[in-house]
Amino acid sequence: MQALAFWKSITMDKSNFLERLIELLESSGVRFAVVGGQAVNAYAAPLVSLDLDLAVATEELPELENLLSPHFSLQRFPYSLIVSDPNSGLRVQFQTDPRYSAMVARAATQEVLGLALPVANLEDVLQGKIWAALDEERRASKRQKDLADIARLLEAYPELRKTVPEILLDKLLS
Repeated sequence: MQALAFWKSITMDKSNFLERLIELLESSGVRFAVVGGQAVNAYAAPLVSLDLDLAVATEELPELENLLSPHFSLQRFPYSLIVSDPNSGLRVQFQTDPRYSAMVARAATQEVLGLALPVANLEDVLQGKIWAALDEERRASKRQKDLADIARLLEAYPELRKTVPEILLDKLLS
């Protein structure tokens, strides 16, 4: 089974939500990059997730809600915009934290979920996971997943270990 078909069956996406969202972003010229767990999947052995995290260029943020609201359900949080469709279990989270914006310019096209999408570079993906794992306001279970993603990246790219803060390295299983 192809990656996209598998992921669509896992997310029970009956509305082609992912394809419609990506087409809308691309046709509108919105610059974005895959970050988070799906970006980790582009660099390390993939894990199944119902989430897709995207970063957009800072200058794209003001118009993003206007672009998406006629087509999808939106929920705004302090550092993210959650986009969903009632006929899909897929959850797309746009990072609105300005630290993620620069990642968009350094992104390169890779296959993610069976689609050719811009993916943040390896160092940026790791940095995003470090920020998330250190964020005490995030649920403990989310921070544990971030630690697991860091571990996956370090297994595939051990040379990056020197960029991970000791406080996080101490929490990783050897």
